[in-house]
Amino acid sequence: MASCLVMACADPPHKEMDQAQGAIDAAQAAGADRYAADEFTAATDALGRAHDAVALRDYRLALNHAIDSRERAQNAARMSADAKARMGARVERTMAEVAVHLAEAQTRVAEAERARAPRRTLQAVLDALSAIADDVQKAGTAAAADDFAAAEDLLAGVASRIEDAIAPLSRGDSGQNPRTGTAGDARRP
Repeated sequence: MASCLVMACADPPHKEMDQAQGAIDAAQAAGADRYAADEFTAATDALGRAHDAVALRDYRLALNHAIDSRERAQNAARMSADAKARMGARVERTMAEVAVHLAEAQTRVAEAERARAPRRTLQAVLDALSAIADDVQKAGTAAAADDFAAAEDLLAGVASRIEDAIAPLSRGDSGQNPRTGTAGDARRP
């Protein structure tokens, strides 16, 4: 039995190293380099150590590192799938919340238009909401491409940006004519 083990380690573990590289490639394709970076890095480091051990003709150590690399890469792929699923669910919830906030903002804009808010104030609010809607659309595109990290970055702080955008509508910039106390733009005849 010991002679078989010695014989098995008499040659470089090419098969195991190739399996480890295949597992690393599969993990990277699954996004492990982004969503399970620590485990993915450990897998690539272990494969590097396997190559170093082969160069030193320590094939038993190379075999151990190759097996470790393969296992870590497979684990990174599983971790990545779990992380992507969690991020995807968070992005979906955030997108739904943002849609509600945007609908409420549009309602506030419509009310301000009916109250004859100053055009300059309305235009500033509409421009800010348009920029936010562009970011939300980019986030949706990123999410559709399974780039949930980018989608989360684009959605970060959107609710507060919407609140800031519509704030001028509730600060007294709502179109109240300071001279007459009635709705309408004070500059209009």
